Amino acid sequence: MTTPAKVRIFVTEPWDFERITGTTELTGWTSDHADPDSEEWEVHLDSGFEYHGLQVDRLLAGPRYVGEHLLRMFDAVTAFPVRLAHPQDDDWHYAFIGMISPRPEREEMEDGNSI
Repeated sequence: MTTPAKVRIFVTEPWDFERITGTTELTGWTSDHADPDSEEWEVHLDSGFEYHGLQVDRLLAGPRYVGEHLLRMFDAVTAFPVRLAHPQDDDWHYAFIGMISPRPEREEMEDGNSI
């Protein structure tokens, strides 16, 4: 079994996303990165959010620009641009734009604090 990739997503559009949901940074994981032919990744969120009365616990991330591939996220200096969809009526509805990046593991210091 493939180890899930932990990711961080920073939602940049819509401009009022933070006002509606209370956050712009989402964290989650995906196993879709293991398939090099996968053009979109389903990201399971650690903590979902409510958006216009809809509870969102997972997102579908796809490259924002034609010809790009999500695996480039691992080579990006800061983050990789994505378009994001949420499930609605048994389909995916693209509603957001953001940046995705690998989420590093938190390291424990000797005194028990995280860095």
